Amino acid sequence: MAEENKEAQTEQQEEQSASTKAEALKLKGIFATKLGMSSVFSDDGEAIPVTVLKYEPWVVTQLKTKEKDGYEALQISSRPKKAKNANAAEKGHCKAAGFENGAAISFEIRQDLPNGVQVGDKVSLESLVKGDKVRLTSKSKGRGFAGVIKRWGFGGGPAAHGSKFHRQPGSIGNRTWPGRVIPGKKLPGHFGFKNVTVKNVEVVDVLTDENVVLVKGPVPGARNTLVKLMKV
Repeated sequence: MAEENKEAQTEQQEEQSASTKAEALKLKGIFATKLGMSSVFSDDGEAIPVTVLKYEPWVVTQLKTKEKDGYEALQISSRPKKAKNANAAEKGHCKAAGFENGAAISFEIRQDLPNGVQVGDKVSLESLVKGDKVRLTSKSKGRGFAGVIKRWGFGGGPAAHGSKFHRQPGSIGNRTWPGRVIPGKKLPGHFGFKNVTVKNVEVVDVLTDENVVLVKGPVPGARNTLVKLMKV
C-alpha cells in the first residue's frame, strides 16, 4: 500500500509539473513596466548601464486566426478591473481567461499561434532570455506645448537687446505661389508623448525570481511607462 501511495504521489507531481510547464507560454514578445535605471557588472568587470523593467502576469484573452480575422495573433491582458469600471462586454470578453470584471490593459502580439495555446494560458517571462536582441516601443515623456528651439533645436536669433528675433521660428511662408505654408513645416506644438521605437537592444539579464528584465541602455518614457519588447 505504501509503495502504491508513493507511486500515486509521484504521478500527481509529474502531472502538476507538466501542467505548470504547459501553462508557461512563451511568445515572441512581452510587455513590462519601466521602473528606472541602474547598472550591473559583467563577468569582465565592466559596468553596464541598464533599465529595469518589471514584468506583471499576462494572460491570453483571445486567439485570432486567419480564417476568422484574416491574420494570426494573440491578445494578452493584465491588471483586473474593478467591477464599477467594467461594462458587460468587457466582463464577457475576459471571463474565460479568469478576469471576473474585465482587464485594464489588453494588447496584441502578432505571431503564429503556438501549438496547444488556449485562452487563459499565462505568458511566461522566460519568453526572453539573456543575450536576446529586442525591439523596444514605448511612449516618450510628454513635455507639453514647446517652441521651435526646444522642440526642433532651432538656433534662434541674436540674444542682444537690440534684436527683435530671439526664439521665434522666423519666416514660414512662400512667395505668391504656392501662397501657403507647406504641410510638415517645423513649428511650435505638442512636444513628446509619442510612440518611440528603439531597435537591437540587448537583454542583459532576466531575473525570473523577481519578475524583472534588465535591458542595456535607456528606454523612452517616464517611470511606470508600459514597454513592449519584441524579439528581433
